[in-house]
Amino acid sequence: MKIAMVGQFPPHVGGVGVHIHTLSKQLVSEGHEVYVITYPHKDIKDIDGIHVIGTKGLNIPGVRGLMFKINAKKALNELLEKENIDIIHGHYLFPAGAAAVEVGKERGIKTYVTAHGSDMFELYKKQPLMRSTLKKVLKDADVVLAVSNALRHEIIATGVQGISNKTKLCWNSVDIDKFSSNKNDSFKKENKLEDKPIVLFVGNLIKRKNVDSLLEAKKITSSDYYLVIVGDGPQFKKLTKKVEDENIRDVIFTGSRNDVENIIPSCDVLVLPSFSESFGLVLIEALACGKPVIGSNVGGITEIINNDVGLLVDPNKVSSIAGAIDKLISDEDLRLVLSLNARNRAMDFSKVTIPYEELK
Repeated sequence: MKIAMVGQFPPHVGGVGVHIHTLSKQLVSEGHEVYVITYPHKDIKDIDGIHVIGTKGLNIPGVRGLMFKINAKKALNELLEKENIDIIHGHYLFPAGAAAVEVGKERGIKTYVTAHGSDMFELYKKQPLMRSTLKKVLKDADVVLAVSNALRHEIIATGVQGISNKTKLCWNSVDIDKFSSNKNDSFKKENKLEDKPIVLFVGNLIKRKNVDSLLEAKKITSSDYYLVIVGDGPQFKKLTKKVEDENIRDVIFTGSRNDVENIIPSCDVLVLPSFSESFGLVLIEALACGKPVIGSNVGGITEIINNDVGLLVDPNKVSSIAGAIDKLISDEDLRLVLSLNARNRAMDFSKVTIPYEELK
């Protein structure tokens, strides 16, 4: 079959791109043809047998989404003139999902959309003007996929007619060969971070990820460790300035990286203190590397972290985050026990599920 995906894709970094890439690779390995229409980037190229189509347009905050919806629809229609596409799959309800369902409905092609989290937890909940648009995407899609049970419940709660029957769970998955427990201390050695434990954060530097509380926790923890923050985003300057102005010691910002599989093995603990999170892909990547994890007691994170592999914290209490970090950094035996269980937990998320009813 021929499948057209719409959404974020490498070289763009982020969980949505990882999800599309993983699913697309599996489809190609099973003999299907996959086309991905993604955001503008100067380094767009086909990878892993996947045809990648970059759209035109400007990456300007505020209009980026609307521009992508328009240009993705155009690129998708151009693709359909050349190829007999069997399934269209939009990832993230807006703009990619909106573009996918509009073209799918016009052309009579079965359309799937995947909600990835902040499209519901942020766009839908906190931007009332977007609700009718998102509800229309949910209504017009033939099948709606959610990456966690928490997100599935959120989608059903919209009350869109027929939404309960067509919304399915489709976990994120982790590449257990790419993210492995083989000891790799290259990042630690390169950055001369070998004298203390490393607490690692990986993600977009946006308010929802709650990195500010990680920095506040660093100020009050009693244990001695490096806090390594991997990622970029609108809060980068604010957070780096906070570290400098408040003289918070042993904090390293790496900026955006596309080699996190080489960074996670160097850490002792990975922490994700988000205020909301549909899943938390980086958590299962860390578990696959045999690392204990700390995550907020919210959303899909609670479906990943259990007592065997990590600790849950209250993201609204800096003392809760600091206490969990102190507990794991000061107790090497506990870290070891959690580490020994981590890889097995990651295996629960290692299978790539093909969500298309036509291929079952």
